[in-house]
Amino acid sequence: MSKLFEPISLGKLTLANRIVIAPMCQYSSDEGKATSWHHAHLGQLSFSGAGLLILEATAVEAVGRISAQDLGLWDDETEAAMKDLVTGLRENSDMPLGLQLGHAGRKASCAAPWNGGAQIPPSAGGWQTVAPSPLAFAEGTEAPLAMSTERIAELKKAYVDTVRRADRLGFDLLELHGAHGYLLHQFLSPLSNQRTDQYGGSLENRMRLLLEIFTEIRAAFPAEKPIGVRISATDWVDGGWDLEQSVELAKALDELGCSYIHVSSGGLSPQQKITVGPNYQVPFADSIKRHVKMPVIAVGLITEPEQAEAIIGTGQADMIALARGILYNPRWPWHAAAKLGEKVAAPKQYWRSEPHSVKGLFLPK
Repeated sequence: MSKLFEPISLGKLTLANRIVIAPMCQYSSDEGKATSWHHAHLGQLSFSGAGLLILEATAVEAVGRISAQDLGLWDDETEAAMKDLVTGLRENSDMPLGLQLGHAGRKASCAAPWNGGAQIPPSAGGWQTVAPSPLAFAEGTEAPLAMSTERIAELKKAYVDTVRRADRLGFDLLELHGAHGYLLHQFLSPLSNQRTDQYGGSLENRMRLLLEIFTEIRAAFPAEKPIGVRISATDWVDGGWDLEQSVELAKALDELGCSYIHVSSGGLSPQQKITVGPNYQVPFADSIKRHVKMPVIAVGLITEPEQAEAIIGTGQADMIALARGILYNPRWPWHAAAKLGEKVAAPKQYWRSEPHSVKGLFLPK
C-alpha cells in the first residue's frame, strides 16, 4: 500500500490521500472578487484527485492585498463572488475546499508579477501599507505605517469577520498565512518587528499576534472544521526568524488545538540566501514534526511520485503540498497513483481516458 494514498483525518475532515494543492496567487481578481479565471483554474484542479484544494491567499481587508488583483473576502460583494465560485466547484467535485487567510502587510500594493511585481506607491495609484514597524521591505520601496494597538484590534476583527463569511460559504478548512514575509510573518521576525510594546521584542511577544488571531478565528469557526497555519521555518538571513523559533511557535499552536502546520520558508527579506534543490524545505518539516502532535505538511520542489512517497513513508511529514508542479501538471495525482499502483478519484466524464496499462486506476466519484 502506498503511504501517499492513505487517507488522513484533520479533526472530523477526512482527506482521501496525503496530496494537498497549496494556495497559489493568481493576480486575476476584480477588486477582490473572484472572476471566470478562478472558475476555470480551480475547476481543473478540483478534478485532479488530490486530497485537498486550498484557495489562494485571500485578503481579509483591501489594504492586505499583495496586488490590486488579489482575491479578497472582506465585504458582501467579495462574498457574493466567492459564493458563485464555491457553488460551481461543489456542483462538479466533492474535493474538500480550504481557504487561506492572508494579509500582505508591507509587501502589499504591488504590480502583478508579469507586470514586474514592483511596489506601487500611493502617488501612482497604490495604497499605504501597514506593518509592525516602519521598515520598508526593500531599498527604494515605501515605508509602511507602523500599526497602533487600535489598528491591530481592527485587524483581528477583520480576520474574524472573514472567517464568518468563509463559514457561511461552506469552506471545509481554513489556513492562516503566517509565511513568506507577509504581515503575520513580519510580526514574527526580529528583522521586520522592532516594536517595544507587547507585540515586539521577545519571542513570546513577537508570536503574540499570530497566536491571538489563531485563538479568535478558532472560536469563530465551527469546532469540527480544521484550521491550520502556514509558516516560513526560516528567513534564511542571520539574526532573523529561524527553525528554533519556528519549533516554539509550532508547539504553542499545538497547545491551542491547531489542526496542522504547513512548513515553507523565506520571503521576508531580499537578503535571503537559499540553496534550492529537490526536497530543500523538507528537513524543516521533519524537524518540526518531532515536536508536535498535529500533522505536518512538507513543500519545496517535490516533483516526483516516488519522492513524495518517500517523504510520507519515512515519516518526515504527514502530507505533501504541490504548487508550481501541479500548475505544470494538473493531473499529477493521477500520474502518481498510476506509478505507485494506487487508485484515484476522477469525474465519470473522464473515466474513458484511463490508459490500458493502468486499468482500474479511477475510483468512482
